[in-house]
Amino acid sequence: MPEGPEIRRAADSLEVAIKGKPLTDVWFAFPQLKPFEAQLVGQTVTHIETRGKALLTHFSHNLTLYSHNQLYGVWRVVNTGESLQTTRVLRVKLQTADKTILLYSASDIEMLTPEQLLTHPFLQRVGPDVLDMRLTAQDVKARLLSPAFRNRQFSGLLLDQGFLAGLGNYLRVEILWAVGLAAQHKASQLNDAQLDALSHALLDIPRLSYNTRGMVDDNKHHGALFRFKVFHRDGKPCERCGGVIEKTTLSSRPFYWCPGCQV
Repeated sequence: MPEGPEIRRAADSLEVAIKGKPLTDVWFAFPQLKPFEAQLVGQTVTHIETRGKALLTHFSHNLTLYSHNQLYGVWRVVNTGESLQTTRVLRVKLQTADKTILLYSASDIEMLTPEQLLTHPFLQRVGPDVLDMRLTAQDVKARLLSPAFRNRQFSGLLLDQGFLAGLGNYLRVEILWAVGLAAQHKASQLNDAQLDALSHALLDIPRLSYNTRGMVDDNKHHGALFRFKVFHRDGKPCERCGGVIEKTTLSSRPFYWCPGCQV
């Protein structure tokens, strides 16, 4: 299941394909979106914003296409005039002179005005995105200590998009290992140093994953790369303490941790 870093990289590839280029053809599968097809021809995509697993495709005349991939939705980039051989059902086509982006299988798709963006139920419910570079560790610390979140166990809190958007299971596992905390802890139980470490990790680890995951550390000159320390490493030794990494299920998702140093 893709998490925030993967969604942001997908959005980056869509932006590279069509951002700033006049749309030459627009097609929507859903009847309620058909009136927007002609309106969008000649407009440009100004930028694509991510809010967790939702994409907000902003157009030059202030409309925004909201799409949420849920379980099966996927965006693809093709050369204009080409088609994909797929059993997926096409929902959206945004075409420019040289590149076309296609959304398949998603069902949660809407066109929103600026006013509707401010009142959209999902966007109101979801927390700030960990890949929004305006979000600081101090902001995260304040959310951790807020009445809504301070007494929630981390096992569930770090999967709650209402807390921070873009976190998911592999990030939950890696963040808690990085700060040496067990999943049953709550922010209200931590000292200030632990809160600071967790607040920074909640931003630093997703951003490191976004920037470097999949890169090969072949020259040692570009700093740290993201790699799994505990995720899918059950039965292997912990890099920090040498203990054996274990696996269980928490909040209906597989959870990996080191009993030796996550206390």
